[in-house]
Amino acid sequence: MEKLLRGALLMIAKNKGAALLMRRYGMRFGARRFVAGETLNDAIAAVQKLNQAGKEATIDHLGEYIRNAADAENSANQCIQALEAMDAAGLRSNLSLKLTSLGLDLDRAQCERHMRTILQTAMKLNRFVRIDMEDYTHCQPTVDLYHKLKEDYEQLGIVLQAYLYRTADDLKRLGTAGTNIRIVKGAYKESEKVAYSKKSDVDASYETLVRRHLENGAYAAIATHDEALISRLEDWIRSRDIRRDRFEFQMLYGIREDLQDRLVRQGYKVRVYVPFGEDWFGYFMRRLAERPANLWFLLRNWRRK
Repeated sequence: MEKLLRGALLMIAKNKGAALLMRRYGMRFGARRFVAGETLNDAIAAVQKLNQAGKEATIDHLGEYIRNAADAENSANQCIQALEAMDAAGLRSNLSLKLTSLGLDLDRAQCERHMRTILQTAMKLNRFVRIDMEDYTHCQPTVDLYHKLKEDYEQLGIVLQAYLYRTADDLKRLGTAGTNIRIVKGAYKESEKVAYSKKSDVDASYETLVRRHLENGAYAAIATHDEALISRLEDWIRSRDIRRDRFEFQMLYGIREDLQDRLVRQGYKVRVYVPFGEDWFGYFMRRLAERPANLWFLLRNWRRK
């Protein structure tokens, strides 16, 4: 049942009609638990609170439903404004972005030009930028553009997804360059032809990837809310005497704040992914799909209104 519900939620996440409907009501009925808000000021305020609690952040302007070049340019401008705003406010925060929000599916050359403009601003402000990974069809173009940009911009990272079969090979190619990689389990609905479907297989892949990346001497962003997995990795890291400046834990805004706080108290660096923007629906639905119990949270809020 849970698997069917997850699949249904992921399908709805791609529906633009549902996105328009939910934009009218969803933020009031529960989306704000996972999304800082619709404006950059909302995101800045959220990061200020996180910094005060001893946490780092990465801001992401949500923009998956790009229709034309103007939308892509607006999204790029939002990224630049976010970099400038976090710098002006003195925040401990990076920037995360998705290439589709910059027009990857419309014009790859234009997407690259937007990325270079964003990275030039980031370099001037000494801010780190990470390219998020999207569904399987976007993996190769994302890795290709990352390689191209990395030649000119050092403060650039990428994300790899443990549930994809190809990721071990991607890590082998990327890890040799000392790449700063965020390792996630994966949140898109993928075919069993390209991705593990069993949680145990995904967990095993995740743990292997993190260990391998740290053994390569590179920096790992360990992005998971799985407390058992974190505990195993903590034990392994201690057994190898790996310094704490070689990795950080990353979690999503509004999820497992108790675990975030525990790791901060233990002296680990914890970075929280803070999404904002009007185009929040697809992101929100993937959060519901990851843990369908979150859907009951939304419905309870709905009934109270």
